[in-house]
Amino acid sequence: MTSPSPADPASLSRPPHLVSGLILAAAGSMAFSGKAIIVKLAYRHGVDAVTLIMYRMLFALPLFLALAWWASRPRGGVKPAPLTRRDWLGILGLGVTGYYLASFLDFWGLQYISASLERLILYLNPTLVLLLGWLIYRRRVSRLQAVAMAVSYAGVLLVFGHEAGFQGPDAVLGTALVFGSAVSYAVYLLYSGELVQRLGSMRLVGLATSVACILCILQFALLRPLSAAEVAPEVIWLSVLNATLCTFAPVIMVMMAIERIGSGLAAQTGMIGPMSTIAMGVFILDEPFNAWIIAGTVLVVAGVFLVTRFGTPQGR
Repeated sequence: MTSPSPADPASLSRPPHLVSGLILAAAGSMAFSGKAIIVKLAYRHGVDAVTLIMYRMLFALPLFLALAWWASRPRGGVKPAPLTRRDWLGILGLGVTGYYLASFLDFWGLQYISASLERLILYLNPTLVLLLGWLIYRRRVSRLQAVAMAVSYAGVLLVFGHEAGFQGPDAVLGTALVFGSAVSYAVYLLYSGELVQRLGSMRLVGLATSVACILCILQFALLRPLSAAEVAPEVIWLSVLNATLCTFAPVIMVMMAIERIGSGLAAQTGMIGPMSTIAMGVFILDEPFNAWIIAGTVLVVAGVFLVTRFGTPQGR
């Protein structure tokens, strides 16, 4: 069989770079998901959340500064828009909500709950953006989207109820912290739209994440003595892996995927994230795998799929 000619309708309807875009989106989602596994492994060496996130951001800072510099270069002889005072205030606000606060609450919460439950909670982001858009901007939520959100939250409650049965108050605290992380990142998604249009996604991510890195390092300096930086060598290597493979690399991969296949398809491909976290949690951390987790995951993924399939809110 010969390959389709340029005039072949099948070739015309096939999106360019589809395969590479899907691979990048899937790889980025799995790399992001690995963050929870690495954090749980590091906690086995007696480190706390403030110190652990400091090391992650310390190693990630040079990478994001380089990204901000690269994205700020002139292209085709055209210089990017200069940063105004309003831009810097927006970058600071988004750096605090989207990366500093969201990351810290997430790391803190992982001290108390499983990586599987953490990933399911964070995966609620599209529903939280939808809810915040309705509360703040009075954007319409369809009946199907409302039902889909209810299905997603029922899935999280199912897994949470199972964990609370044998972890007690720790599960409540951990779930609240990670849910706060998800809300913080949803605020970032909701308000980042205008700055993304003005600065570009790569430039904004580089600058906002650099702000978050500096804040995490300052937080450690203010809350911990210098001696707290003396940690097991395994924590250092896990933090390097977290900063590169599970923080910087997936940001680039997801951005490249969106350029190739669009944000909608990239988001749907990202549904592989919860499954990969559960699989890594079972095989690496020896976390339980049972009917409660399966049922909760199916409900969360199904609900989020319907929310993103039938109208992703603006601002993401």
